[in-house]
Amino acid sequence: MGPKIRTCLLVAALCLTVSLPAVGEQPAPTIGQQREAVLFWPQAQREAQFRQMGKLFPSDRAEHGTRVHELPPGKPLAMPGQDASAWLTGYMDQHHLAGVMVLQRGRIRLQRYALGFGPEQRWESFSVAKSVTSTLLGIALQRGDIHSMDDTLGTYIPELRDSAYAKVTVQQLLTMTSGVHWNEDYADAKSDVAQMYLGACVDGQAHVLSYLRKQPRQWPAGAHWNYNTAETDLLGILVQRATHRSLATYLSQTIWKPYGMAADAYWIKDECDGKDTGGSGLSATLGDYARLGQFMLDGGRIAGKPVIAEAWLQGALRRQTSVDEPDRGYGYLWWTDSDGSYAAIGIFGQMVYVDPARQLVIAQVGAWPHATSDALVAARREFVAAVKRAMDAEREESAH
Repeated sequence: MGPKIRTCLLVAALCLTVSLPAVGEQPAPTIGQQREAVLFWPQAQREAQFRQMGKLFPSDRAEHGTRVHELPPGKPLAMPGQDASAWLTGYMDQHHLAGVMVLQRGRIRLQRYALGFGPEQRWESFSVAKSVTSTLLGIALQRGDIHSMDDTLGTYIPELRDSAYAKVTVQQLLTMTSGVHWNEDYADAKSDVAQMYLGACVDGQAHVLSYLRKQPRQWPAGAHWNYNTAETDLLGILVQRATHRSLATYLSQTIWKPYGMAADAYWIKDECDGKDTGGSGLSATLGDYARLGQFMLDGGRIAGKPVIAEAWLQGALRRQTSVDEPDRGYGYLWWTDSDGSYAAIGIFGQMVYVDPARQLVIAQVGAWPHATSDALVAARREFVAAVKRAMDAEREESAH
C-alpha cells in the first residue's frame, strides 16, 4: 500500500475518537477533541473501548427488526498444508483482531472471536462507515429522495451555495474529485484534517460544514482525486437533508430491518448539529458486518427486489479513479480490485470484503497496534488471498 493510501485510511479515521481525562484545571475536552484522541489510545484502551463507542459518544440507534437473515454453518474451510484453526488463531493473535467471519454463498465457512469480544457485542468500524453512507445514497437515489448524481450540492445544502462546493455534483463528491483545496497531512498539526473538528460550533452547523464553506478551489471539479475525510461527513449531511432522517434511522428502515440484521447498530453524532457523521462512527456486530457484505453480494436486493439504484451500483463497485497500486482503485467510497472484488476498509483492521467470483464475504474487526502500516495491510491482504486459495483448491479437488 502506497503512502497516499496509508494517509487516506489514517485520516479517514480522524472522524472517530474518544475521551482523554482533563488535566488539572484545563477545561473538559469537547466531543470533537475526544474523537480525535481515539487515534492515540494505548493498545489496552483500544481493545476495551472499540466495543463501546456507542456508549462513549452521543449516538443514534439503527434498530433491527424481528426477522433475522440467518447465516447457517457451512463446511469448515480447510487450509491446504496447515491446521485451519491454528492458522486463524495465529493471524488474529499477531494482529490483535477481535473477530473474523468468512461466508461463502451465505454460509459460515470460518469464524473466530478473540480479545473477550463476542457475537452479541458491537465493534467500531471507522471508515467502513464511509462505504455504508455511500450505499445509503444509492438507496436514496433509487427511492427518489435524491434525483440524480448530477445534482449539485447546493441543491441539498443551501449553506454551500456561496462556496467552492456550490456546483460540485453528487457524483464528484462520491469520487472525491470536488477539486476543492484540502490538506490531508496528519503529521501537520495545522492541516485541514487536524483542524476540522477543533473549532467552536457555528450557527448550529456541523463542524465540517462550517469548515468546508471557507475552502478555496484548487482544481477544476472532476479533474483531480484528492482524498478528503470531511467530504464524507458532507455526504452524510446531504443524505440526511434529502431523506429527512438520520443516517441511523435511514439505515434501519432500508437495510437493517428489511434485510434482517440480528442486532441494533449505533452511529455517532456530530456535537454541533446533532446529525450522524457520514465518514465514521458506525458500530455493529461482526455477524451484521458480514450480512452487510452479503447484502452487497446479493446485488443490493431484498426479497428479490433491488433497493439500490443501478446507476450507483455500476459506478460504486468499479474503479472510478486510480490509486497508488496498479491493481487497486476507488469507486464510490468503496475500494476496488482488478479482479472484481471490492471492500469497505477502516483503520485499526476493520474490513468488509466482497468477492463476487467466489461468492465470498470476509468481515474482520480488530485493534491493530497502529492505525495502518505497510506490514499490517500486507498481512490482511495475504489473509484474504489465503482464503481465496483455499476455496480455489477445494474447487479444483471437487472437479477431479
